[in-house]
Amino acid sequence: MTTLIDELNDQGCLVVQGPDRPGLVATVSAAIARNGGNIMQNDQFTSIGEDATFYQRTVFHKEGFSGSMEQMREDLATTLDSAGLEWKLIDRSAPKRMAILAPKSDHCLLELLWLQQRGELPVEIPMVISNHPDLREEVEYFGVPFHHVPSQGPDKSEAEARILELVDGEADFVVLARYMQILSEDFLRRIDVPVINIHHSFLPAFIGAGPYRKAWERGVKLIGATAHYVTPELDAGPIIEQDVTRVNHTYSPVDLQERGAYVERAVLSRAVQAHAEDRVFRHGNHAIVF
Repeated sequence: MTTLIDELNDQGCLVVQGPDRPGLVATVSAAIARNGGNIMQNDQFTSIGEDATFYQRTVFHKEGFSGSMEQMREDLATTLDSAGLEWKLIDRSAPKRMAILAPKSDHCLLELLWLQQRGELPVEIPMVISNHPDLREEVEYFGVPFHHVPSQGPDKSEAEARILELVDGEADFVVLARYMQILSEDFLRRIDVPVINIHHSFLPAFIGAGPYRKAWERGVKLIGATAHYVTPELDAGPIIEQDVTRVNHTYSPVDLQERGAYVERAVLSRAVQAHAEDRVFRHGNHAIVF
């Protein structure tokens, strides 16, 4: 079976951002063409305001790209640095490494493992870390190492230190697959890779335990989920993906939770895919998603 990764051989991705000015699209395109790249897809956006920022993501094909990346990178530096652009050249056939933090709940975790095994998610999964041992057998069925790191009580420093030890140098980003522990500011600083979280969209209206029962008690007609980057301010990071589904008076609290789980895993997998494909730019507290 041909997988998504197989289809990305000899494909590069150039992502750039910087102060907007005329001619940047032509500058980037000419630099790719000069290095033998054939542009396959191009997305761009310029923010509004006095400090307008230019964002561009360009996918191109170049025969033998992996072996010529360094040469191309040196050439791009001359052009793009002088244009005042921040940029990154990516080999699309090299999947990012995604570590997962998970609780007892399995719906988001298993969705990611299943999509990755089918070759539909362009990532490698070096490990799953959980604060409960319950999902070890299911995770190891997919051939992924499982680490149980208990996290109980108000002091999470020991658990966070162990997670940092496991993840250090082994992951390009981390996903919280309904991992309900609040990560400290020190942890987020030291982990030094993006962290993506998923939660129900009832926040802040239905905070705390039992959000679906609280929503049922209010007779909600919409439920949903939000995937966002984690920042020190709780549930306030840039939003990557959201979705909702309609419900009605016939739904019980259990029905709401089951329907909510369906939306959560769909939203999280789309957010992970966007990040893994370098389609997300952070602009202040906004996420620009191509």
